[in-house]
Amino acid sequence: MNEATADATRAAIGRAGGLTVYELFAAQARDRPSATAILQGDIAITYAELDGCVRRLAAALAARGLGRGSVIALLSENRHEYAEIQLAAARLGAVVACQNWRLSRTELAHCVALVGPALLIASQRFAEAAAALDIDVPRLVIERDYADLIAAAPNEVPPVAAEPEDPLIVLYTSGTTGLPKGAAISHRAEIARNAVLRMDMRATEADGFVAWAPMFHMGSTDQVLGALMSGSTVHVVDGFNAERIVAIMEHHLLGWLLLMPGSIEPVVELLKARGIRPRGIRAVGAMADLVPLKLMAELSGLTGAPYLNSFGSTETGLPPASAMLIPPGTIPERLSKRKSSMCDLRLVDPDGNDVPDGEPGEAAVRGPTVFSGYWNAAATNARDFAGGYFRMGDLFRRNPDGSYDFVDRAKYMIKSGGENIYPAEIERVLLADARIGDAIVLRRADSRWGEVPVAFVARTDENLGAEEIDRLCKEHLAGYKRPKAIHFIRFEDFPRSTTGKILRHEMERLYKDLLI
Repeated sequence: MNEATADATRAAIGRAGGLTVYELFAAQARDRPSATAILQGDIAITYAELDGCVRRLAAALAARGLGRGSVIALLSENRHEYAEIQLAAARLGAVVACQNWRLSRTELAHCVALVGPALLIASQRFAEAAAALDIDVPRLVIERDYADLIAAAPNEVPPVAAEPEDPLIVLYTSGTTGLPKGAAISHRAEIARNAVLRMDMRATEADGFVAWAPMFHMGSTDQVLGALMSGSTVHVVDGFNAERIVAIMEHHLLGWLLLMPGSIEPVVELLKARGIRPRGIRAVGAMADLVPLKLMAELSGLTGAPYLNSFGSTETGLPPASAMLIPPGTIPERLSKRKSSMCDLRLVDPDGNDVPDGEPGEAAVRGPTVFSGYWNAAATNARDFAGGYFRMGDLFRRNPDGSYDFVDRAKYMIKSGGENIYPAEIERVLLADARIGDAIVLRRADSRWGEVPVAFVARTDENLGAEEIDRLCKEHLAGYKRPKAIHFIRFEDFPRSTTGKILRHEMERLYKDLLI
């Protein structure tokens, strides 16, 4: 065999061993053309129809000069075109930077400029925000331009140009300070994230996904792409709509029904009021550490589905610790987590050394679901990937039985009189009481101890007072960990992220007068 033939053989072997997101989707369209790919209100799109649209869109984008490595900035609510744009990019080898429409104008301008897009696509709802961006780039409005763009597409469809390690999606993630960072997620990572879902939750092609969370968030985009690579149906919902979500639950099989803090209560109330029993769900919920235990048990009992005791991130997907399913209707004694499939998890000290079992250590993750680094952030990547593992910034303890307990964010720690206090430890005690709807613990300056914890609580029982909460904490926490003040606020007054998490630093800003 001559050298040229050997090179060609090696290249052919490499292609046989690697697939991309579009190719896996296209295989489903070929094998199950009449299966429903997307349901959005009265719109039903089969796999064959979706692939035909994606191919024409890819041809149209290629005709505008987009190809492998080109970036499309996408600013839109959830809609079927969102998935079409992502799949067309997956065929071309292009990248979709999914813009968070909740950001301020300054933050949005930063996120778009960071990735240097070749094209900006916006929906009519956000066309004004897109027009206000000071960036010289071609723009399309979906309602005005999308249909004509596809109709005018060349007949010749460009070949698949993407490679498994090429970035496909950029999702933005904020640290405790500074502007958002863009996490580049490859075809390889998206495929692996889908595999983990199906390994750890036993989801099948019959189990659909409800995309109500914003598609600029991994909770929707990862699962939408995963469903379409697996032959499942994606139910597209324009934001949280409890009525619509419950109706889908009643009539369709679902894999993971993502419900987050702040979205669980309305679904529970509807299920109880109407006596609805879902047709079948593999797992429900997320982020058990942030949900009152009684509410968690109520949701899982009403749905007949185990509650997903998850811990993942934009950068890692469902791993590293989302394999624990809490049985339906159960109030767990502890919220220990189990390591996800397809990842290696170490707990390390600031120098990168493994910590002993029982000691807090930062989660360091390695595996195929891990992202490809932050966009245009070489110094951050050098720090966060030191030693060949991604350092998450989250602290865990490993238990003797191999399970893991979340401690807190490494960067938000209360240092009180030489002791380290992690707010999540206190919050878990508060959320275990059925009379508390939500709670967060912040640090307050203290002349004697340096810092002390204070709690902000939304109560479901107005008879619950600060004295009773203090007695509750005294039963479960060391003295130095007990909140030194209790502030009662309304549930709706907690500022939240798109995932339902209470924004700790926004709370500090809003209530700064109580933290001095």
